[in-house]
Amino acid sequence: MGDDNVVSRLGSLKALLGIVAGAGASYGVYKLVFSRAGDVNTKKSAKNLIVHLEPRHLSMLLSLLQSSPNPEERRNVLVTLGNAAAFTVNQDLLREFGGLHIIAGFLSDPSPEIRVQTLNALNNLSMNICNQEQLKIYVPSVMQMIETSPVNSDLQLAALRLLTNLSVTDNHQHLMKNSITLLLSLLIVSNDIQVLKVLVNLSSNPDLMDDIVQAQVNKHVFYGLSSLILLFDGCTSTSVLLRLLFFVGNLHAWRPSAQVAEALRRRQDSLYCVLLDSSSQLHCKLPLLLSHPDEEVKMQVARLLT
Repeated sequence: MGDDNVVSRLGSLKALLGIVAGAGASYGVYKLVFSRAGDVNTKKSAKNLIVHLEPRHLSMLLSLLQSSPNPEERRNVLVTLGNAAAFTVNQDLLREFGGLHIIAGFLSDPSPEIRVQTLNALNNLSMNICNQEQLKIYVPSVMQMIETSPVNSDLQLAALRLLTNLSVTDNHQHLMKNSITLLLSLLIVSNDIQVLKVLVNLSSNPDLMDDIVQAQVNKHVFYGLSSLILLFDGCTSTSVLLRLLFFVGNLHAWRPSAQVAEALRRRQDSLYCVLLDSSSQLHCKLPLLLSHPDEEVKMQVARLLT
């Protein structure tokens, strides 16, 4: 009788998994329209396409995630939980069920695809401030993934998306302080908007400004931080350029004492010298961007020049 119950429960779990995993395509549509501000009616319509998960379903999926020896099955469970975690009620339930730490346990899975789906699920869960309190302990693991993953790989980008959410408020930004040089190095070699989102978030915190402006990058990474100047160009994608300008704008709001500024000038390859000092080549590049076709770019440049 006991064996029959186990078989029946396992069958129910797999049936549930097959049903909800099929909602993934709908969720892709949902995510797309959700990102468009103001598109409320479309967002609600897409949301209705998602299969509703009851609390017991979430609990069953967490059990299957822990017990399944099948990597493909674990991947599908993570996809399903990630889809469910797009909604606040499920974010709370998964936290209450201990699901955050269960899911995060797969950050060290040998399969890159499972690690990607783990990061995707944690990314949705991290949109909940209460969840961030539990997820902050995984920042070192996420940073290590960013450092060791191939540049612009799915794994690296998924890790950066999670870091972006965790750095939105200043509650946990100090945990990323030691990774500023890594992020700047990655920006130089990848020119990726996801790196810039994290840097913009961190640069909004005055307590981190000293660490940011003193950051140095190994000159073997192209030509070090001076390579950043090359990105302030009309050929750079507008989305990247805008965030670069936001980043510099945050740095400009910082006012060092004369003594600190003089000390920073002696470090010729520091971010301060490259972007903020009076000798910076950026002062020659910015006026050229006043003729950029994008109005917001021109507005941000004008703000920096005044």
